[in-house]
Amino acid sequence: MSTKIILGIDPGTRITGYGLIMQTGKQNFELLSLGVVNLSKITDPVEKLTKLYHDICNIIATYKPDEVAIEDPFFGKNVQSMLKLGRAQGVITGAAIQHGLTIHQYSPRKIKQAITGNGNAAKSAVEAMLQTLLKFQNTEKHLDATDGLAIAMCHAMQNGNFSDHTAKRQNSWEAFLTNNPDRLK
Repeated sequence: MSTKIILGIDPGTRITGYGLIMQTGKQNFELLSLGVVNLSKITDPVEKLTKLYHDICNIIATYKPDEVAIEDPFFGKNVQSMLKLGRAQGVITGAAIQHGLTIHQYSPRKIKQAITGNGNAAKSAVEAMLQTLLKFQNTEKHLDATDGLAIAMCHAMQNGNFSDHTAKRQNSWEAFLTNNPDRLK
């Protein structure tokens, strides 16, 4: 298998998180970058979308990902928030399309399930598992950054590029470690 770079993006109207991994082989993953596009200080909606677009284009130009995965739109009670989030997702999709990339979408539940084996896992559990899988320490970044990283890993796992730990439901960390002793180092 050749080397592949995957960009995962967690769209947001205040903070958009992203993570990049490099995959070599079926189970070899390396963290390339994770971070956020902070839009919280920009009040004008058009300026927010413009900054988001340019920052995503810069990330794509810098790392030259082969594939892009984003979190699927979800249904919420606040229609205004949903519309704003949809615009952010559209801008991200447009940036990827402009660079000739296809977009893969995953629901929040699917992402958590792929990373932890539990679709209802807490963000902290997802972050802890990513730290184990990709061998990095908490860098005091927003959880949105690790959410973007989780989306990239989910995409890699969904394409049959990972061990069968995602196929077996884990009811606890203890069960996961028992079933996967090679994951703990």
